[in-house]
Amino acid sequence: MSRLTRRRFLEDSLLVASTALAAVNLPGIAAAEEPARSTRTFGPNDKIRIGVIGVKSRGMAHVHGYMDQPDAVVAAICDVDLTMAARAAKEVEARTGKAPKVYQDLRKLFEDKEIDAVSMALPIHWHALASIWAMQAGKDVYVEKPISHNVNEGRRMVEAARKYGRICQSGTQSRSHKATRDAVAYIHGGKIGKVTLARGLCYKTRNSIGVKPDAPVPPEGVDYDIWLGPAPRRAFNPNRFHYNWHWMWDYGSGDLGNQGIHQMDIARWALNKDRLPDRVLGLGGRFGYEDQGETPNTAVALYDYGDAQLIFEVRGLKTEGVKGAKIGDIIYGSEGYVVFTEKYNVAVAFDNDGREVMKFSGGGNHFRNFLDAVRSRKMSDLNAPVEAGHLSSALCHLGNVSYRLGEKTPFRPQAKRFGENREADETFARFESHLAENGVKLEETTYRLGRALKLDAKRERFQGDKQADFLLTRPYRAPFVVPERV
Repeated sequence: MSRLTRRRFLEDSLLVASTALAAVNLPGIAAAEEPARSTRTFGPNDKIRIGVIGVKSRGMAHVHGYMDQPDAVVAAICDVDLTMAARAAKEVEARTGKAPKVYQDLRKLFEDKEIDAVSMALPIHWHALASIWAMQAGKDVYVEKPISHNVNEGRRMVEAARKYGRICQSGTQSRSHKATRDAVAYIHGGKIGKVTLARGLCYKTRNSIGVKPDAPVPPEGVDYDIWLGPAPRRAFNPNRFHYNWHWMWDYGSGDLGNQGIHQMDIARWALNKDRLPDRVLGLGGRFGYEDQGETPNTAVALYDYGDAQLIFEVRGLKTEGVKGAKIGDIIYGSEGYVVFTEKYNVAVAFDNDGREVMKFSGGGNHFRNFLDAVRSRKMSDLNAPVEAGHLSSALCHLGNVSYRLGEKTPFRPQAKRFGENREADETFARFESHLAENGVKLEETTYRLGRALKLDAKRERFQGDKQADFLLTRPYRAPFVVPERV
């Protein structure tokens, strides 16, 4: 079972982190954004020319999403795997009658003056740099979630959007669904009373990825150097490539940042918190099998805002849901609660006795929202602007930082992992029961108990913990370097 040691954290991070963070004093959230600048004015009959980058899986939803819009055209396809790029380009040509340009190097696409905006479904370690480069090249950006690989990257993206006057949308598409928006407005309107707890759930079965040997060369048609981009150079391994990169720290953030970011975003949104928390504690492990995956498949993260808390759970083994939700959120108020599920077009409010009070319904189109903002040049028209994406993505990263700095700990009856926090302790008790139900022998097993971390939310740094601060960024492999300042 792969484990990342504290020594490797420091060896990897000390190269750049102390310099990158030494002088950072981050601004608060702007009260109002300036209108985005444009290098082109769109008339009512003009089509927005989109370049889609990364088309293995989620990227094809981008391709279809823009082909469904009458005022957009998929003008370019880019993928480091030319087999994937050719497949997507063929589909665009078959449907529209015109073949898009095909690129393997996203930098060449950014140089294309005919492209107005880019829509990206890349591995997470590429999100920030690709977005910043695109905005520097004058492109508007739709970037998938989480928008960053670490906290520092997200803030640089916010700064880039402001400096270069670009539209930048986070791919947390629930924000464009009427049901979700109406349910959050219901919560913000005090309809369930004072809200003190948001519970996020990512109960999504993840099977073992097994163990595969390194390969002497990547598959034909793959530019592996570009795929690695900002990450350290290492031998190609199929378990570190298509999709399974999610479970490797060099490229992904586990299910906390993969699926969980959607539910994390709704939870933070419902709590109405436009800042990072005061404290964070994460714990968990990779249970039920041994494979090459590095990220936890079972985890709990506690975020303390002082007057409210957010508790997030990840379960990759078989499990039952909570109040009808397995992938979703439960927002608790003094007068009731609201349940969100993976169906973003439905949410339900209940009173404290479990009786249904209100049902919310209605969908939306996140790609359409992005195009509307590109046309209006108003950042305020975005349902999921880059700063919202940054704050929610940062929560995922903070939970992972705490976890990665943790120590192996035996399961001990009656131990208080969260002090006197009743809700968190109840969550941990269910965490233990869940593992036992999946055949994990707790008396023979350890979990990683993360370091309790305090934050300076305004500066987006930890308080008195330089080792944790190092993990707010990462060492970058030239020339794929996220700038310290934009």
